[in-house]
Amino acid sequence: MSKLHGQPPITVAIIGGGLSGAAVAYHLAGLTDADVVVIEPRANLGRGLAYATPDPDHRLNVPDHKMTLRSDQPEHFRRWLHTAEAPSLPANSARLSGEIYAPRAVFGTYVAAQLAPLQRAGRLRHVQARVISVGRTDRYTLGLSDGGKVVADIVVLATTHPNAGLPRELAGLAGDPALIGDPFADGALAGLAEDARVLIVGNGLTSADIVASLHRRGHRGQITALSRHGYRSMPHGPVQAATTADFAHTLASTALQLLRQVRVALAQDQALGLTWHAVFDRLRVQGPVIWAAFQEPERRRFLRHLRALWDIHRFRIAPQTYEANQQMQRLGRLVSLGARIVSATPGSPVKIGLQARHNGTRFALAVDRVVLATGPAHGGIIAAVPALADLAALGLLQPDPLGLGLLTAANGQAVPVSGAADGTLLVAGPLARAAVGELMGVPEVITWAEHIAREVARQVVARRGLVAAQ
Repeated sequence: MSKLHGQPPITVAIIGGGLSGAAVAYHLAGLTDADVVVIEPRANLGRGLAYATPDPDHRLNVPDHKMTLRSDQPEHFRRWLHTAEAPSLPANSARLSGEIYAPRAVFGTYVAAQLAPLQRAGRLRHVQARVISVGRTDRYTLGLSDGGKVVADIVVLATTHPNAGLPRELAGLAGDPALIGDPFADGALAGLAEDARVLIVGNGLTSADIVASLHRRGHRGQITALSRHGYRSMPHGPVQAATTADFAHTLASTALQLLRQVRVALAQDQALGLTWHAVFDRLRVQGPVIWAAFQEPERRRFLRHLRALWDIHRFRIAPQTYEANQQMQRLGRLVSLGARIVSATPGSPVKIGLQARHNGTRFALAVDRVVLATGPAHGGIIAAVPALADLAALGLLQPDPLGLGLLTAANGQAVPVSGAADGTLLVAGPLARAAVGELMGVPEVITWAEHIAREVARQVVARRGLVAAQ
């Protein structure tokens, strides 16, 4: 595309330069010559919260051949790992099958490496700051933490995941040194004694990463991983044939109907010698179509009753992480509990009151540290991010009713409080998942980023047409 003679450039501002924002910028740079500005406080684009962790035990949870910045080149990352610019990997990264489960920081380096040539060529700019205010007239004015500002015609929201919210039952521990609110912060586990009794609130991927880190450090104290259901993240399965199940052919209209379909498919696959992994792989591929067929009440039912089961089968952990967790369990140092917290009393030790899920029995647990691993508090994202708070105050966006992020149209545009969206405010990454369905895994994030880039490119053309007509 070429700029029209005499027209001012169209500026696209991407707020957030983690994977979602970086992916949108990468693909947008190939679709338009608009001025693309990524506003991200970190020194490098593409790392964000997930891929900035320096801990080598915080691994990608899928193998190298399923990680890519380009959906049209599934092995893009795998090929890059064998280039001279790729960093060396820990000795146990590769499996006998040849699959590589690299540290997450390595994938962050890969994404940054793909954007660097575009930055050098002037195809996109990185402004290393935070957006602290947003105003809107005919264009957006973004106030920055360094005192500067960016004026943009189109804004893409790709803000980072918020920290885990503190459960109200743990409110008494707010500010207490025994509480580790962000386990991925630099040095978060550094002061933990080898024999410390640790309660991890949450039993998903973050919990598994924490246990793997403590395992490498030789932790000998009791670790209790707590969740409402007591489920733990599952490992990857064997190489096997694909399932013949097709959930998109006869779409379920209710969560219960979908559950019945899944159970039938699992039984049929088991009779053929397949593991459950094949069915859930198919569910993941067909997820957007399945989700789109649900009305809001059924989406709520799915989240309330089936989300925990979906998460542990969908979000599988790297073999190395799984083995570390299994070893800690065999040594008696890791216990998983299905219970809810009913009270928390500060002190040394901290006393946690619990109620067991299976029989309602109440009991107490004495621990030295409490680690939050409940996942990002997306429901409170607007209040947590100044840019979103300002946009909400202007009526340009609103939370989605499911508490997953922002209310987003199917094409990625933020839904204003009143009136129709004008195409100048779009949502990238997990904050759009109430509209899309699954938007936490890298393949889904990249596919959505490619869609957002195409939508932005169309809006650039449309705005140029409007300016030319004036």
